[in-house]
Amino acid sequence: MDFTRFNFDPNRFLLKRVQLIQPEFHLKTMDINKRNNVNTLGNSGPVILFAHGFGCSQSMWSRITPAFAGTHRQVLFDYVGSGKSQLSAFSAIRYSGLDGYAQDVLDVCDAQGLQSGVTFVGHSVSCSIGLLASIARPNLFDRLILVGPTPCFLNDPPEYAGGFERADLEGLLSLMDQNYIGWANYLAPSVAGAAQGEALAGELSDSFCSTDPVAMRVFAQTTFFADNRADLPQVSRPCLILQHKEDSLVPLAVGEYLNQQLKGSTLEVMDVAGHAAHMSHPALVIDAMQRYMAK
Repeated sequence: MDFTRFNFDPNRFLLKRVQLIQPEFHLKTMDINKRNNVNTLGNSGPVILFAHGFGCSQSMWSRITPAFAGTHRQVLFDYVGSGKSQLSAFSAIRYSGLDGYAQDVLDVCDAQGLQSGVTFVGHSVSCSIGLLASIARPNLFDRLILVGPTPCFLNDPPEYAGGFERADLEGLLSLMDQNYIGWANYLAPSVAGAAQGEALAGELSDSFCSTDPVAMRVFAQTTFFADNRADLPQVSRPCLILQHKEDSLVPLAVGEYLNQQLKGSTLEVMDVAGHAAHMSHPALVIDAMQRYMAK
């Protein structure tokens, strides 16, 4: 893999081998609110459901939620295996596909008694997860706001340019297996954006490193090799696509592709470098959300 793409020297870090868990574990029945560490802000108003990206947690939305305090009921959660979710509920079988994470979204909505009118706000892979959830239960959602979405990271020329060759993504997984800390320090600056300096990259790296490496290895493979292009025509809810102008993970062509494939979607390109505008440029995301939800 060409590590110079992200200005990373893989020899800087000590090796740490990560092994996959055995797939025989089955998901236990338990309190969904505890399982997914569900938290709510506010008790009334339209509902906003926030879904974090790979390697992250609900805390990544802390720069966004204050703008909607007092006007919305905000629901935040962690996917099983992420954040402060109950790791004992993790199943390599269930979470080997994005449908398993989409079921987490639906479970959380059911546990919170949500039946309709939900505005889903997702980051990165959660955008695809939210789209899958909306296909399964279209009446549950009013609209979806997608921050840095991609239906597929892999290039599939000449029809689609996802940004990565298979060898690139296999290289990321190999680094993750050999050196989990090094992988986290490698990926974090690309997500943060070079112009954001060390503070945001450090916050993301800490998030990656604080997450169980076994669960993250499964989530990584599921994320990197998912291909949800064929699902896009089934999405019936309106979507706002918030594309980063300079994103080493998701090129501009992906946002344009999604805008063409998602009926009734709106594409807005943010003048942002990186892959996490809700953290690096929250005011831009808040403004886009407020304008979209006011329509």
